Amino acid sequence: MKSLQYCLLAAVYGFSFIGIVAGCEDSEAVAGERVYVPVPPDYEQDEMWMRRLNDKDGTGADVFYIPSTWEYDWTTDDGRICHYADPSRADHRADMRIEMDGVADYMADGNNFYSPYYRHITLDSWATLNEDTINRRYHDVAFVDVSNAFRCFLDNRNPERPFFLAGFSQGGKSVVELLKIMDEGTRRKMVAAYVMGYKVTPEDIVQQPGIVAARDSMDTGVVICYNSVSNVNYLKPIVAAPNVMCINPVNWRTDSSTALLDDTISVTLHPEEKVLVVEGYDGSSLPNILDILNVGDYHGAEPWLYSESLRQNLRTRLRSYSGRGGTQR
Repeated sequence: MKSLQYCLLAAVYGFSFIGIVAGCEDSEAVAGERVYVPVPPDYEQDEMWMRRLNDKDGTGADVFYIPSTWEYDWTTDDGRICHYADPSRADHRADMRIEMDGVADYMADGNNFYSPYYRHITLDSWATLNEDTINRRYHDVAFVDVSNAFRCFLDNRNPERPFFLAGFSQGGKSVVELLKIMDEGTRRKMVAAYVMGYKVTPEDIVQQPGIVAARDSMDTGVVICYNSVSNVNYLKPIVAAPNVMCINPVNWRTDSSTALLDDTISVTLHPEEKVLVVEGYDGSSLPNILDILNVGDYHGAEPWLYSESLRQNLRTRLRSYSGRGGTQR
């Protein structure tokens, strides 16, 4: 059974040999495994994209959204294991489409929304809890797709239009990685970046000092980053630590002021752990993901719990960006 909450995400490396075979239908044994790496998607093909074009009067922005993790490890007919989603498979695209549609319901409000299908690393890859393995697999295959899709997005849009960058879980990791390689001209057109359910590490900031944390609801060129737990004891390092930034998406503060969501749910930022502590939320519908996520944390709820706050915030930040004549603060 799959649902929106099964989305995980992340980024990190896998087998170094996969960097050689990525994009080939056949691969040799790697570390004793017969592995399969799907053919890379062609982002000039319409079927490799989910699009929703809702900017009818030209006053909105473009949104580039990277979905999270949907697939488990799977085996080909000839017995090779695969640690990646395969965008050529209709069922894998359908899984990712569930999340894309759900996020587009609020991020595409008045905006043009673009989301690529890609060879994301599997939930089983995350379950290793080995960041070296995760990083190798991610960078050798998944991020190749993400970076190619982002380049296609940039090449086929009006370069004068503002845009948002957003992603959940593995998609959030992809946002961070794209920020590291983004050129200054592109960065100036970015209204803000949303890293939902993932971390920005001290090393990320060292590699790219231009990754700047949001301080309120209106600043631009910044990163909105958050993770949610029922108690800081349930913080999951694989997605949430070490983390150098967090903002409360209900009151848009970075201190410990408690915000009330839907009159019943309190959301408080823990300033030391850089995580949101959520009380009054029933997370029982979130499925246990391999005993890693949705166990004391609310990872699976990250794109949905704050959706109305995020909908309004995209509008607020775009107005702020446009009010400055298309420049960042």
